[in-house]
Amino acid sequence: MTTTLAPTAGRAGSPPAPGPRRRRPRQTRLLFMLPAAVFLGVLSVYPLVTLVRMAFSKVTAATLNADWAFSGLDNFTAGLESGDTGAAVSRTLVFVVVVTVLGMGLGLGGAIALRTRGWWSGALLALMVFVWALPPVVNGSVWKFLLADTGLLNTVLLGTGLRDTPVPFLYDQHWALASVAFVNAFAVIPFNALVYRAALLTIEPEVFEAAQLDGASKAQQVRHIMVPSVRGTTLVLLILTLVYGFRSFDFIYVMTYGGPGTATNTLPFLGYLQAFVRYDYGLGAATSVIAVAGVLVLAALYARSIRNEEKHG
Repeated sequence: MTTTLAPTAGRAGSPPAPGPRRRRPRQTRLLFMLPAAVFLGVLSVYPLVTLVRMAFSKVTAATLNADWAFSGLDNFTAGLESGDTGAAVSRTLVFVVVVTVLGMGLGLGGAIALRTRGWWSGALLALMVFVWALPPVVNGSVWKFLLADTGLLNTVLLGTGLRDTPVPFLYDQHWALASVAFVNAFAVIPFNALVYRAALLTIEPEVFEAAQLDGASKAQQVRHIMVPSVRGTTLVLLILTLVYGFRSFDFIYVMTYGGPGTATNTLPFLGYLQAFVRYDYGLGAATSVIAVAGVLVLAALYARSIRNEEKHG
């Protein structure tokens, strides 16, 4: 008697039946990244390429819509020879240092003071974030009123007898840069405090209890527990604050418009004046390229710090 066996699917050694072709994970990720890449290419990469091209060309109001004549490094040398670019670089560095030191130091101090989970600390942080989220034009206008000769600060100083004359916060070449930098730092402190507070809340309460049992003071807890625990967060916030200070424009535009004289002409604002006030677009583009180069360096450091955090985190 002969028995006929029906073919069995999935028999050992036989190739699997063909099915729908699955897209590989790498291809899927690239597909999802495509819209963002197109968006960035149109609104970021293309303008940057045009900016660099303009920086190496002679572009004025008369030639803006015509062919741009290549000028090499003439725009960069013109800015350096006039002294505007070098002075703007110095002011920008001072501005960035003030914003970074105050923004980081007071941000960490505020986070340590508001480390508890009580309703009052949450309400105060919400108020701080509200101040941070205000549009720079509104924030700058308020501070311009507060720092005026007849503003709140000078009124208090004169009323208490601490000063005989108003402090020229916005009208003196030394005071103006420091005042605008302070306002920029004040605007970034709430964000830094919020991020620092989130990092501090990840520390287990048992760590502080053990430190108290060992007799550690509050200052020792800050130095040996809190500061080391937020080292990674500090690196990321440091680079973000540097970028924020380096590209600041709004507060200068609203509060001093680069004055008095050129006292608050940082690189971003100087590029704006050269391009849109003096209509020397090539020179303004060259100044802006220097500012963009600084921001790109900081952005690269930020990306590197994020990768290191992910690798060791």
